[in-house]
Amino acid sequence: MLLAIDIGNSNIVMGGYREETLCFVSRFRTDSLRTEFEYAVLIKNILSFYGISPQDITGGIISSVVPPLSDVMKKAVCLVKKVRVLTIGPGMKTGLNIKIDNPGQLGADMLATSVGAMGKYPLPAVVIDLGTATKITVVDKDGCFRGGAIMPGVMISLEALSSSAAQLQKIGLDNAQSVQPIGTNTVDCMKSGIILGNAGMIDGMIARYKKVLGEQVSVVACGGLSSAIIPHCTSHIIMDETLLLDGLRILYQKNTVQK
Repeated sequence: MLLAIDIGNSNIVMGGYREETLCFVSRFRTDSLRTEFEYAVLIKNILSFYGISPQDITGGIISSVVPPLSDVMKKAVCLVKKVRVLTIGPGMKTGLNIKIDNPGQLGADMLATSVGAMGKYPLPAVVIDLGTATKITVVDKDGCFRGGAIMPGVMISLEALSSSAAQLQKIGLDNAQSVQPIGTNTVDCMKSGIILGNAGMIDGMIARYKKVLGEQVSVVACGGLSSAIIPHCTSHIIMDETLLLDGLRILYQKNTVQK
């Protein structure tokens, strides 16, 4: 079993693959203060929960936007079982032609979702990742990573709103599906602005991207907050919650010599 681990600013997502089949997905909080031993215990507990023995682990691959945790997590996996663990970084075979000003600046998460989109959908593809930050990236019809946009994430925007305005309370995104454009109380007004406002922004960006590309595109959304926002978009968007993990699996296969 391959362990695919995505270390985000807010959460860590771990998936287990047998060949190309995703057997489980688990999400837990990112904590830079945890040691490799603590993460190893957590990983073993998750595997046990799904009835998987550590001996079943054959390899691992990590994407991380929290650099201090990359090596910690790699050591944690090796404590569970000593296997080859890859970390996304310079020199890795991706199959992408990265056409940005400084390819070394491309985030591991953006790389993984782009590889996932290229492996699963017709190109060109626009990928929308709604996590701590909202990221929109483009892979063109020739498999070139063209760049994209980074915006404040949904929860960052919501927290900034409530912390900067004395009369606006902290709220969650519960009942996101029933939000109405015209709120009749403060909470509903905030939900309308955050949920429908972000949906409108995404629709607007998709229209701009399509105009630049000048052709039909696959639009794919992933990330922990996509289920709250994407259903309110008017554009045709494919929801793919495992896109990043699938990208990690593909990258592992590309960079592992099959014996």
